[in-house]
Amino acid sequence: MPIYAYQCSNCHHEQDVLQKMSDPVLEVCPACGQHSYVKQVTAAGFRLKGTGWYVTDFRDSGKSAGTSESAGAASSSASTDSSSS
Repeated sequence: MPIYAYQCSNCHHEQDVLQKMSDPVLEVCPACGQHSYVKQVTAAGFRLKGTGWYVTDFRDSGKSAGTSESAGAASSSASTDSSSS
């Protein structure tokens, strides 16, 4: 379940709340009782651990296959050019 940060626009009370994504947004401030509780935009806090994979893992394999084919084609055309002369 995600943790949402709320702040009251009236008394500036701040609170982090553990809620389900399907739970309704809180509107009443627990400190002053006003209907001025607003969900704040916060950065996601997560950590990637372990070996995992990276964007660059698959990028090189696609380029190397394309460059090796074009390099092989260039070398074969160069060998036919040299044999024809």
